[in-house]
Amino acid sequence: MSHEEVEHVTVSSVEHDLVIVGAGPTGLFAAYYAGFRGLSVAVVDSLPELGGQITAMYPEKAILDVAGFPTVKGRDLVAGLVEQAGTASPTYLLDRTATTLEHDADGVTLGLDDGTTVRAKVMLITAGIGKFSPRPLPAGDGWLGRGVEFFVPSFEPYAGKDVVIVGGGDSAFDWALHLEPVANSVALVHRRDAFRAHARTVEQVRASSVEIITKAEVSALRDADGGSEGTLAEVEITVDGEVTSRKAQAVVAALGFIADLGPLQQWGIETRKRHIVVDSSMRTNLERVFAAGDITDYPGKVRLIAVGFGEAATAVNNAAVVIDPSAHVFPGHSSEGS
Repeated sequence: MSHEEVEHVTVSSVEHDLVIVGAGPTGLFAAYYAGFRGLSVAVVDSLPELGGQITAMYPEKAILDVAGFPTVKGRDLVAGLVEQAGTASPTYLLDRTATTLEHDADGVTLGLDDGTTVRAKVMLITAGIGKFSPRPLPAGDGWLGRGVEFFVPSFEPYAGKDVVIVGGGDSAFDWALHLEPVANSVALVHRRDAFRAHARTVEQVRASSVEIITKAEVSALRDADGGSEGTLAEVEITVDGEVTSRKAQAVVAALGFIADLGPLQQWGIETRKRHIVVDSSMRTNLERVFAAGDITDYPGKVRLIAVGFGEAATAVNNAAVVIDPSAHVFPGHSSEGS
C-alpha cells in the first residue's frame, strides 16, 4: 500500500495488541516490527498524513544519516516505511489527537478527540516532539499565504523568485542550500553571526551564491504598492540599526518551533524537559506504556532517525513479552522467516 493509498479508517472503537501514538518514521517502523512479531497494531496521529515532521516540513529534503541510504529524499523514505509497515496491515487513525489514557493490569484504553476509543494490551508513544507550532516572525503578521511560509514542502513554488530565509538553524540552512539552484536569489537573515546549523551545511551555504546577512532582522514587509494588502514584493531588513530594502516575493520564517506534549502531560507519565523518561527497554514509569524516538530521554540519548528505528525494535520486542509472557525478547532474525 502506497502513501497515497493509505485508508483513513472511521470507527467508534478498535481493539489491538499494540497502539502506536505517532506516525513518523519511528512509529511506522514500529508498526512493521509489530507485524513481524505477530501483533495486531493501530497507529494514531494528529496529522492527516503519514510521515510526521518529514511529510509536514521537509519531504523534498535529502536525508543523509539513514543506514543503507547514502542519500534519500524525505518523501521517498516515508514511502518506503509506509510500504514496509503495510505488511502488518495496521489500522491508521489519522487526523485524530490522543486525549485521554486509562491503564489497568490487562491493557490501556486510549480516547481520541473525535470520540474513538482504542483498547490495546500495550501502548507505544512515538510522537516526536509532540504537537508543534512554528515560532512567528513578528514582521510577518498577516502575511501567511501571501508570501510568508514556515515550511518548504516543495521547491517548485520558489522557482525564479527572490527568497529571504529568516533563521540560523538547520532548517534555515538546509532550505537555503536547496532553494539556491531553484530561486532567482536567496538571502539568509539571522540576528546573530553565530549559527545553530550543522557546520558542514553552513560551509556549503557560504560557498554558494546565497547572501548571508547577520546581526540583522526582517523588520517590515510590503506589497508592490508599498502597503500590506497585496502579495509580497519587498522586505525591509535592519542591520545594526541601518534599514535597507530588498526585493522579495517569498519569505521563509525558519525560526524553530514551540513543542507541546499536550494531553500527554496529564497521563501521569514521567517527563523531563518535554521528553518522556524511559529505561533501556523503552519502558516508561507506567505499566504497559513504552516510548521510542525523539520524544524519549535517557542518559546519552541521541535524537536521530536511525536511533529511533533501533528504539522502536527494542520497544516492540519488549512489549511482545508483556503481551505474551511466554514469548522471547529476541525474535530471531527477519531473514530466517523469509
